[in-house]
Amino acid sequence: MRPSSAGALLLLLAGSARAQRGETGFLDRTVTLAGQRFRYQVYVPADYPKRRRWPVILFLHGAGERGTDGLRQTTVGLGPAIRAHPERFPAIVVFPQAPPDSQWVGLPAEVALAALDRTLAELRGDPGRVYLTGISMGGHGAWYLAYRHPERFAAVVPICGWVEERAEFPGSVPVVPPDSGPALPALARRLSGMPIWIFHGERDTVVPVGASRDAAAALRAASPGVRYTEYPGLGHNAWDAAYGSDELIRWMLARRRR
Repeated sequence: MRPSSAGALLLLLAGSARAQRGETGFLDRTVTLAGQRFRYQVYVPADYPKRRRWPVILFLHGAGERGTDGLRQTTVGLGPAIRAHPERFPAIVVFPQAPPDSQWVGLPAEVALAALDRTLAELRGDPGRVYLTGISMGGHGAWYLAYRHPERFAAVVPICGWVEERAEFPGSVPVVPPDSGPALPALARRLSGMPIWIFHGERDTVVPVGASRDAAAALRAASPGVRYTEYPGLGHNAWDAAYGSDELIRWMLARRRR
């Protein structure tokens, strides 16, 4: 075994040992990909040792939480919702962090999946109950990962995200590759049958609400069960209302991958 592989195995075994001791809360983790080390967080519920298999949520943060500290991504969106009411979230949650000046495409997207895979290997996660959600830039990332890996997720919850390229976010890799045809019809074909619930604020001036309206309309044409919630009078921060919804959490955790 090469030294790098041995080191990775030792780190995984050490993490598994800590998990077996019942370590819970927001835990520091790292994953190495393409020769780079990335920090992320994993939330483990207080009663984790009492359950056999746990649902796992992969959360993608917005542009303001990018960095290398491995912590900022837990301060906006799903992290504060969990800290305020941990009893509402009986799930393991993975919080990767995108580097500065990046988006949830290419290597950062691969890092998110690597952190998810490491968590599934380390903890008692249920591969059939893995959920993907993200806010703003992370909402775009949720569409990106769902399109490229639909077989991995039991449900997808994009919040104030976008699918088609936008002038406000130059350099973003398209969710749908150009050779797949018009983006929204291709997205609808690819994700047909996938449980999806989209959220957006009516008065969002950062990512215009039309980005989610158009995606919802295209997806509903192929999958009538797709859900869309638009908050009247609300701006860009639609995530506090969405993650504050007991209905959303119950709906999401009830989905199972086919």
